[in-house]
Amino acid sequence: MPETATASVPELLDELAAIEDPRMRAVNERHGNDYGVNLSKLRAIAKRLRTQHELALELWATGRTDARLLAILVARPKAFDEPELDAMLREARAPKVLDWLTSYVVAPGPHAEALRLAWLGDADPTVAAAGWALTSVRVRKRPEGLDLSALLDAIEAGMAEAPERLQWEMNACLAHIGIEHPAHRERAIAIGERLRVLEHYPTPPNCTSPYAPAWIAEMVRRQGPALAP
Repeated sequence: MPETATASVPELLDELAAIEDPRMRAVNERHGNDYGVNLSKLRAIAKRLRTQHELALELWATGRTDARLLAILVARPKAFDEPELDAMLREARAPKVLDWLTSYVVAPGPHAEALRLAWLGDADPTVAAAGWALTSVRVRKRPEGLDLSALLDAIEAGMAEAPERLQWEMNACLAHIGIEHPAHRERAIAIGERLRVLEHYPTPPNCTSPYAPAWIAEMVRRQGPALAP
């Protein structure tokens, strides 16, 4: 097993600054992300460092988005407690940090379900969006015990008027319910068709539209009989 590389936070901040690309930052800033590092290069640094939880905490404390992305990759998810994760989510506002924190730290950690339930109804739509993202994980991977009808009720009642990030995650959950659970597919499609959320979202060629009815139909088509009702 290779040895874990050592580096100080100032050294790592300098290394991240050295791989900053102003053109990439300009593109990312249009989506609310204030960083310009190439994520493949950032992942290579994380691979070299391996898991170093104390270093992750120090990187997070810098407040820099690129450093926080690196922190997420070298952190130990099981080492965080619920209050720490709640505080981290509430202070992180860069969409990429929110996505990675939810997917790479909270979802695989021991507090995912407790935080999912706590965040779903939060008054802060960014926090609520994380709750819906975790719900999508459960819909796809661990649906036992979920009330899918109640989730569809909540999506139908609230998605159309939800703020952008929250709406996106609710829509993703709607699509995953329709894709993964044939008994609820017809209703999921009907909700999507009625609300028409993201119907005209610009989608590059050869990519699947986030419009739930189209997304569901495409994924069911790809899976063939395996996802047929």
